Amino acid sequence: MQALIALVAGLLFGIGLLLSGMANPAKVVGFLDLAGRWDPSLALVMAGAIAVAFPAFTLAKKRTTAWAGCSLALPAATRMDAPLVLGSLAFGVGWGLAGYCPGPALVSLATGSAPAAVFVLALIAGMATHNWLTRSARTS
Repeated sequence: MQALIALVAGLLFGIGLLLSGMANPAKVVGFLDLAGRWDPSLALVMAGAIAVAFPAFTLAKKRTTAWAGCSLALPAATRMDAPLVLGSLAFGVGWGLAGYCPGPALVSLATGSAPAAVFVLALIAGMATHNWLTRSARTS
């Protein structure tokens, strides 16, 4: 049941990204181009996402199980630290250079986009490098 819910949620998210144009890297770069031909549509998509997510997270904070019956664990971290800041900076630079973040990249990969394939391979390499570095640091 959990796999089915995840599949439906992922498909709904992917369809939303396609319909809103957020799987198109040119749209994202247009949003980030504040000095050029700025495209504010991504801000509207983000505002819509926040409007949907805020009540859902408010409700989720009061629960210990999801509606499907599995356990519900929200992140407990509340402070900013160097890994969070560095990770956010790396994400922002990658997003600005490629025009992709992970969700839209996977949607674009499913459409056969070669640039998305390069991005996803780089994403996987970055995640593997992070795992290797943090594993090495924990064992030292």
